[in-house]
Amino acid sequence: CVHTESCFVPISEIIAVEETELNKKQRNFGKWQKMAKLHAFTVYYVKKSRNHRWRCSVVTFWCVDEHLSNQWIQALKELLETQKSRPKQLLVYINPYGGKRQGKRIYEQKVAPLFSLASISTDVVITEHANHAKDNLFEINLYKYDGVVCVGGDGMFSEVMHGLIGRIQKDSGIDQNNPNASLVQCNIRIGIIPAGSTDCICYSTVGISDPVTSALHIIIGDCQPLDVSSVHHNNMLLKYSVSLLGYGFYGDILKDSEKKRWMGPMRYDYSGFKTFLSHHYYEGTIAYQPAKHTLGSPRDKDSCRTGCYICKRSEQQLAEQHKKCGLKHEEGEEEWKVIKGKFLAINAVNMSCACPRSPKGLSPAAHLADGSADLILVRKCSRFDFLRYLVRHTNQDDQFDFPFVDVYRVKSFQFTSKLSEDNESNVMDIGKKRFGQFCRDHPACCCNIVNSTWNCDGETLDSSAVEVRVHCQLLKLFARGIEENCKDEAACSQSSTEQLL
Repeated sequence: CVHTESCFVPISEIIAVEETELNKKQRNFGKWQKMAKLHAFTVYYVKKSRNHRWRCSVVTFWCVDEHLSNQWIQALKELLETQKSRPKQLLVYINPYGGKRQGKRIYEQKVAPLFSLASISTDVVITEHANHAKDNLFEINLYKYDGVVCVGGDGMFSEVMHGLIGRIQKDSGIDQNNPNASLVQCNIRIGIIPAGSTDCICYSTVGISDPVTSALHIIIGDCQPLDVSSVHHNNMLLKYSVSLLGYGFYGDILKDSEKKRWMGPMRYDYSGFKTFLSHHYYEGTIAYQPAKHTLGSPRDKDSCRTGCYICKRSEQQLAEQHKKCGLKHEEGEEEWKVIKGKFLAINAVNMSCACPRSPKGLSPAAHLADGSADLILVRKCSRFDFLRYLVRHTNQDDQFDFPFVDVYRVKSFQFTSKLSEDNESNVMDIGKKRFGQFCRDHPACCCNIVNSTWNCDGETLDSSAVEVRVHCQLLKLFARGIEENCKDEAACSQSSTEQLL
């Protein structure tokens, strides 16, 4: 076969191979114009560009020997058949209302043709109301699918995640309301096609919010494990979280923005500015268990990237820990640390929470699958100091380098606000016995500020007293993780041991 350019592509990044009919212009190319009959085939493959963007590119080969051309086609298809992690049948949920209401168009125009090219069959469900996907996941024959794809924003992903985790626990006889239950890992992968107003989870796991890039990650069948935090109150599951649990500043922003949905995405900017000016702080007690099994720390420079060694080693350490002393013993006996104070913000993140506005995120060194969360405590400080902290989310400075900011890597934590009136809460007495007078230096505000609201992946929680536990690698995504930036994209491809073309 002859082609005018060299192209190095690993087998794992070839999408499809098809026999091709050459048009007249191609047949008249160069020395081949004198040949009678040409036989050709086209290889569709992943082409990487800057900022983690992927595109489907093509290269066509031709020759006069039909048998040789057919041999190449057959050999390539047999190699693609060895890629066992690739999905063949997917269940797709499309939210037609989220973001700019473009979910259906994005899927039909940008994603469906790629799935068809890769010979992936799909069953598509267009959601009609809130929790449609979640409820549907409890009813269908889930196990005939290789994965579930959600087309929408973070809210749509959350709905699919809750449905999938809930269905797996139900089928396994696990009580989700038990905060100490050992949850069963979900081996059915989730794919995210970003089409919402916020696509934080997609950005933090792929490196870009781009439908075509995400579709290609799904097609090649990569797997990125993901930690999930369970949030309980009084032996009742409130929510699962994979990105941000925020009390105080981020909880107040969400609570205020919910009243202004008519403003569209602008409501977050408006509510953020209003919340910053209000400068409310909340007093409470946090008890946490340090994540001693993980190798990293929130202050190091080891960002979570494809094939992250910290995630792999932390998973092994956690498994050895559980095997050695048992889950119940470990959870019950390991030391709890207690912090009491006045806080402008309490944030717990399972991932960096990076987005285009904050490329590093809330915790740049947070890991996707190390069985821990980064607990960030922003104590009461001046408005100016708090602004300095917020600005550091947008630049390269260390955002934890303030005397009023503390960060801990934890595997579980509990929080009780000073004004929590729920006497039936089973949150540990560690915190409840240590409350003093709320707002002693500003007694007039007691009648105005009762409690903040927890922001759980963009949804509000009903209770301020919570019990949170990280479940290591509970979910799996169709993603490769964020790859290290390569100056020479061709060199990236050549690094694979499986070079073909």
